Amino acid sequence: MADDQGWAQMGYMDHPHLKDRTPHLDAMAEAGIRFNRFYAAAPVCSPTRASVMTGRIPGRTGVPGLHKRLCLQEKTISQALKNAGYATAHFGKWHLNGVKGPGMPILPDDPNHPGHYGFDFWLSMTNFFEMDPILSRMGKFEYIEGESSEILVREALKFIKEHKDKPTFSVIWYGSPHFPFRCAPTDRKGFPEGKHGDHLGEIVAMDRSVGILREGLREMGIEKDTLIWYTSDNGGLSTDPDSTGHLRGFKGSLYEGGVRVPAIIEWPGRIKPAITDFPASTMDIMPTIANLLNLPRDSMMSVVDGESLAALFDRKTPVRSNPIAITMKGTALIDGNFKLLKAGRGKGTEWSLFDLKADPGEKTDVSADHPEKYAALKAQAEKLTASVAASAEGRDYPEGTVIQPQRGTPWMAMPEYQKLYPTFQKLKSSWELPGKGKE
Repeated sequence: MADDQGWAQMGYMDHPHLKDRTPHLDAMAEAGIRFNRFYAAAPVCSPTRASVMTGRIPGRTGVPGLHKRLCLQEKTISQALKNAGYATAHFGKWHLNGVKGPGMPILPDDPNHPGHYGFDFWLSMTNFFEMDPILSRMGKFEYIEGESSEILVREALKFIKEHKDKPTFSVIWYGSPHFPFRCAPTDRKGFPEGKHGDHLGEIVAMDRSVGILREGLREMGIEKDTLIWYTSDNGGLSTDPDSTGHLRGFKGSLYEGGVRVPAIIEWPGRIKPAITDFPASTMDIMPTIANLLNLPRDSMMSVVDGESLAALFDRKTPVRSNPIAITMKGTALIDGNFKLLKAGRGKGTEWSLFDLKADPGEKTDVSADHPEKYAALKAQAEKLTASVAASAEGRDYPEGTVIQPQRGTPWMAMPEYQKLYPTFQKLKSSWELPGKGKE
């Protein structure tokens, strides 16, 4: 999962600066299933990550917005696969433990670190990071020189090799191409000056890491038995005006530019190349994998919002029993080519209906032309809002309430972070690593 990569920031999308600069992602798209309409479950990162872990609308899971903690009562994809005999690992950005601010290594006693959600191993950071990261290896801080996307992939390949006697499940969540936009000079060559070019350079580095991953799987001889699912956590940034193509809005918006994201599934031994316009979501990842592995139904919560996309692997069209729903910064329901949208929650905000096939830029409200569809989707939205509110109160859990461990000390007051924080403040202002040693 990329961090802030827009729907159009791929060579195969004929991006004006990235054409021919993402050869590995382009090859992956050509060999696998490329989604034209894939949606993040929220227009920002933490909630979308919660949807990947659970297959649920983020507001149900304790993560209705940024910097929230994924409820420990949730059933996660990593727990399900661990129970199915997989070795499980998380690499990179976590952002589900409630820590605000620039990325910090995760403390060993953090009550919401990845290990509490079914990961046997984790090399993780609280939030965004780039070159020469200081990561937390199972709670032990480690400074690693190099390009962060490549670091994560090489560590993931190492993990897979070390567990070659059993199946593995690896989550790789990049810190790029998020602010503050730092890349190697060779990666930004030929791009516009300033942050725009640095931002694009990070995508080039991510693409190279995808090539390292694909080649590593081939060298181990397991590429035909491995499913790779690539996507982004939200729409693109205005730093690159071409990040969302012709779509309206950017990250933080419920318009297509804020929630439609790139997505590719590659599995050489199982699927044939295809491009699909079927609308799908990050909430569909867990249900799809559970379906493919025939996991028991109780591997997931009783209320699940995602749907299995396994039919696409056989060139069939899946059936959605409900619209794709996004409930942060307003409400959006995506039902086939129609999208009902209420951007915001304040007084005066109105519902709009768009026909995304005829009007992908969401310029024209067609609610008056389709009154029955408009009314039906509004009724579904009201029902959904009540359901998510009940889940947020803990109604889906056996205890009937939300149980979250209390932090004995605010994270900023913890001695470990107090010692590190001055260094990270310097990083935040200058983004230059002070020194070369592990200290």
